[in-house]
Amino acid sequence: MEYFRPVAMTDPARPADALPLAGGWCWFNQIEVLTRDASRLIPARDASPEVRDRLTAKRSFGGLQLDQPRIMGILNVTPDSFSDGGLFLRPEAAVMQARVMAAGADIIDIGGESTRPGAAEVLAAEEVGRTAPVIAALRAGGLELPLSIDTRKAGVARAALAMGASWVNDVSALQFDPGMASAAARAGCPIVLMHSTATPATMQDDPHYDNVLLDVFDALRTRIAAAEAAGIRRDRIAVDPGIGFGKTLAHNLTLLARLSVFHDLGLPVLLGASRKRFIGTLADESDAARRMPGSLAVALGGVAQGVQMIRVHDVAETRQALSLWQAVNKGQPE
Repeated sequence: MEYFRPVAMTDPARPADALPLAGGWCWFNQIEVLTRDASRLIPARDASPEVRDRLTAKRSFGGLQLDQPRIMGILNVTPDSFSDGGLFLRPEAAVMQARVMAAGADIIDIGGESTRPGAAEVLAAEEVGRTAPVIAALRAGGLELPLSIDTRKAGVARAALAMGASWVNDVSALQFDPGMASAAARAGCPIVLMHSTATPATMQDDPHYDNVLLDVFDALRTRIAAAEAAGIRRDRIAVDPGIGFGKTLAHNLTLLARLSVFHDLGLPVLLGASRKRFIGTLADESDAARRMPGSLAVALGGVAQGVQMIRVHDVAETRQALSLWQAVNKGQPE
């Protein structure tokens, strides 16, 4: 089997034969063709029309046009998340933080269960009790920004959608709760399918892959097929390679170096690497709250490969960094 990775570029000297990457800000005129045994570069014009169409087609998701990078702000309504656990557990604090993030975010992702390595499962009723009141309060206060519910559980998703959430972000890609696929299909809501090999409690127990890049790609393709089989429309699906979820440092870096291969799935791509452990390892920073500079570097690296959505804790800082990156690449003010 062959996999087609567009070699993403943003240079202003754009060749006449360059193609737009996923209808966005990057272009490509070369494709790395990967197999399990080798890789080779080909001119983009030599790819089949089907491949070219898949790599160039415009993307949108949940009412957002993805012709520019979108920022998803993280709001953890939990006592034990790895970076900000306990800070926004009270509904009043969560609502205030959401309003602050809304100034720079395109989406706010609200979660009531920590999925950090080693985290224990939270009962659905407790998760609903943490997230649903916050979503309801934000909608009652007039916030119109898309709100995503970060959950593995169908009951939590249903409660959040009933309160005004717009999307579901499932770190298990519909594998944890057998009812999640049908719940999303019946709601007709957009859903992000993230790759992970196991539950948070066990995912870092010696993760192994034959080829992490292609194994993750194949796993996501399988989950997309499962979602479609359950009645979820393809145009309501986005994918996330799951940085840090069942991956070693080497696995994470391999995925980040060739993120653009996931455009070959023909769907929007979300990158969530903010403040994660591998950043602390590389930067020699044990305090997750002090990993913002490294998080910005990884986020901009993803954007440079055409990733349409970046999930971050530090919304204002990411917005500023992204604005400067866009201005520099365009050679004019945003």
